Amino acid sequence: MSSISSTKNHHEEGKSPKITSPAVAPAFSPTFGAATFCLPPPTTVLHLLRFAELDLARWEACVAASPGALPYVQAWWLRATAGRWAAVVELGPAGEYRSLLPLPTKWRPWGRVGYQPLFTQQLGLVLTPASQYRELADYLLLAKKYCRHFYQQLPTGVALPALPPAFSATERLTHHLALGPDYPTLLQGYTAEYRRRLRKNQQLPQPLGATEGSGAEMEELIRLFQTYRGPADTGLRARHYHALRRLVQAAQVRGVAEIRQVRQPTTGELLAGALFVRHGSGVIYLFAAVTPAGRAAKAPMLLLDDALRRHAGQPGQVFDFEGGNLPGIGRFFANFGARPVLYAALTLSPPNWFPSWMRL
Repeated sequence: MSSISSTKNHHEEGKSPKITSPAVAPAFSPTFGAATFCLPPPTTVLHLLRFAELDLARWEACVAASPGALPYVQAWWLRATAGRWAAVVELGPAGEYRSLLPLPTKWRPWGRVGYQPLFTQQLGLVLTPASQYRELADYLLLAKKYCRHFYQQLPTGVALPALPPAFSATERLTHHLALGPDYPTLLQGYTAEYRRRLRKNQQLPQPLGATEGSGAEMEELIRLFQTYRGPADTGLRARHYHALRRLVQAAQVRGVAEIRQVRQPTTGELLAGALFVRHGSGVIYLFAAVTPAGRAAKAPMLLLDDALRRHAGQPGQVFDFEGGNLPGIGRFFANFGARPVLYAALTLSPPNWFPSWMRL
């Protein structure tokens, strides 16, 4: 069980209480006769830190030290998609961040809710070689004290640990393709039908192809997407796309955004477009939109083929198609040789005391 330390003093000073792990108890000093034997104190401690208490420079240093950390947990990404967030942080003796679990939260009438931000596929525990608390359950116990309801998607390749009481897990699906082979080898992994379609496109008098897009053309993609995927389909209203715009701008500043488009050669009509984000371990297929004419012309296929062609031949890199729970979308990704990959989604469900219409 976790404990809240110095609650009264923090409130009197206008500060939030700090939630810490019970593992950081005072040193145990058994006495035998006149001699006292002190066990060494732990060198790290788990803290629940609100956004105002987070040191984002230390946050980024922790993420940089975490092998294979995904870009979703970087401070700039969370600033764009969540704005503010809390975290369970393992603090070292000098205040450095050894490990962290991001906790984006919202306030609801029934309490604080931990949620998965839009355009942020996975979060989860960020560990470094210096981490001493390596079990997710330790962090979830503190999250449980902070959030009445909690939902978070974990990275792929993470074995589901034993969960504290009231937490449950479900499986979700994405699709990955290793980018180590060169493009001709990747192409051989496409279905025969997709290879035929690509050859047929190249035989056209004016073949369709993907070109680089700008920020203004990204805005055109968002408007296009909204014409056929409205709030009834996605649950997203116009204000929700502000997070995507902020994310695109932040990624462009860092030189990791790729906006690609396919246009009709003679008229310049937009047929399809996509946003890809590069990171240390590969490429993420983050957002896409297509017109009816683009769908008929197989423009989405051309966008993905273009991305795989450009990023092939990078050992250790992975192309994340970021999706595939829907069978039809999964089959589309499988046409490129992508393989399904499972990841876990964690939920903390409070007692069922509020009406169902109040649920998230």
